[in-house]
Amino acid sequence: MGPLFPQGLISEPLNLLIAFIIGIGFGIGLEAAGFTNTRKLAGVFYGYDFVVLKVFFTAAMTAAIGLFLMDAYGLIDIKLTFYPHTYWIPTAIAGVIMGLGFLIGGFCPGTSVCAATTGKIDAMMFVVGVFIGIFFYAFTYEPLFETLRGTGKMGQVDIAEWIGISDGLFIFIVTVIAVASFVIVDKIQKKVNSKGKIKDIEELGL
Repeated sequence: MGPLFPQGLISEPLNLLIAFIIGIGFGIGLEAAGFTNTRKLAGVFYGYDFVVLKVFFTAAMTAAIGLFLMDAYGLIDIKLTFYPHTYWIPTAIAGVIMGLGFLIGGFCPGTSVCAATTGKIDAMMFVVGVFIGIFFYAFTYEPLFETLRGTGKMGQVDIAEWIGISDGLFIFIVTVIAVASFVIVDKIQKKVNSKGKIKDIEELGL
């Protein structure tokens, strides 16, 4: 977990136990937030529900601010945290594929597993599709994807360092963007939902 296991601060069994407990908590959180409902998840793309965007944006910013402050006060060494090398071309392609899957199926890999455990048949089919994709990638990696995977290499990119500003300023800018996006999507959601209500009323002849 984080730098604890690589630094030898916890044992491998404890590392796995902590990961298991966090995974269960994450699944419970997804179900409690309604993220196993395809209508709520797809609502981001259709403009009638932006809860998913708000939750994940808030989680990302909370983590970023928390890590920044803990590093500043010497509670952690941020340089010990691991992040992978960036290959922007396959990352962009994967993002498009992920977005299309999210839009068409109404799930991401994590929410599909949570929904499948609650008995949703569409989620079960989605999980089957995920495994088919995994096996297809694994067995066709060398002839189809090996070259693509190494394109657009940028190394271990720190975005703030890459654009030439401090981490604190970058986090502040993204926080402002997050707050502004919440205001904007609230207006979009109200507009879309109000149109939907008017259409329903017209269909009922009221």
